[in-house]
Amino acid sequence: MTDRPGEDELIARYFAPLAGPAGLGLKDDVALLKPPAGRDLVVTTDALVAGVHFFADDPPGAIARKALRVNLSDLAAKGAEPIGFALNLALPGDWTADWLAGFAAGLGDDAAAYRCPLIGGDTVRTPGPLTLAITAIGAVEPGRFAARGGVRSGDRLYVTGTVGDSALGLRLRLGQGPALADADRLQLLDRYLLPQPRLALAPAIARFASAGMDISDGFVGDLTKMLRVSGVTATIEMSRLPLSPAASAAIGADPSLFPVAASGGDDYELIVATPASAAAAFEAAAAEAGVAVTPIGEAVAGAAAPRFVDHEGRPFKFGRGSFSHF
Repeated sequence: MTDRPGEDELIARYFAPLAGPAGLGLKDDVALLKPPAGRDLVVTTDALVAGVHFFADDPPGAIARKALRVNLSDLAAKGAEPIGFALNLALPGDWTADWLAGFAAGLGDDAAAYRCPLIGGDTVRTPGPLTLAITAIGAVEPGRFAARGGVRSGDRLYVTGTVGDSALGLRLRLGQGPALADADRLQLLDRYLLPQPRLALAPAIARFASAGMDISDGFVGDLTKMLRVSGVTATIEMSRLPLSPAASAAIGADPSLFPVAASGGDDYELIVATPASAAAAFEAAAAEAGVAVTPIGEAVAGAAAPRFVDHEGRPFKFGRGSFSHF
């Protein structure tokens, strides 16, 4: 397949098959979305740019899936169930029909797997790099939204999964980092390429959490943001940070990579705060959902920045706390 269709045919061929009922077959300029009865809507959007958020030569299906998943991660952090998404796609001049077919196939696979159909968007040409933005819409029961600023003194702090794999995978993708066993290397590269949104945990977050946030810009920086906007602080013993065997192998070979793992971005794991009275129930619900959660500390009153310490209580120093575009 080498022909390049015009805009109308492009939409009809690649994206209309992915549209849910709210998308009106992608034949209109708008979507007609009916909110689930008795639910609040949660809306999030993320833009991804080639050379910034992914490599231009990454598989097109993986690029599409990452773009959707980073938005689904935001919904999961709020305890929301996805109900649809809009796609804005700016294609550079060298795009091909084969590339777009792979992109649409990956997007369609994840839209089906996560029950989050396409409802609209826009497709344009750009003289710059490939750029795409997804706006995802979710639903949550009224009063169950886990706001970033909801952490209260005494809340237990948790992190899902393992932290740092993606940042270390990026190092490997750039040809940096230590020599690793093939299985460890592939694990880290895969975590960079394809994040795993923790939607299975969303019902437990909606039920038990006082606050939630996904780790997109690095654990250290994102936890700091969450506590600051909540008006509380914490002391975090960094030896409690959950690491995968692959990340542990990389850090064992080069200990200077630990700050990279702790402050690098693209993990898309979740930081969750729960009242102490709900902690046991939250842990049980997470186990039932099949999502590992690790307690990392407790919020306390105070406006100071959180302290990150080693197992002997000595402060950890980070060159930077998180990724920033500016």
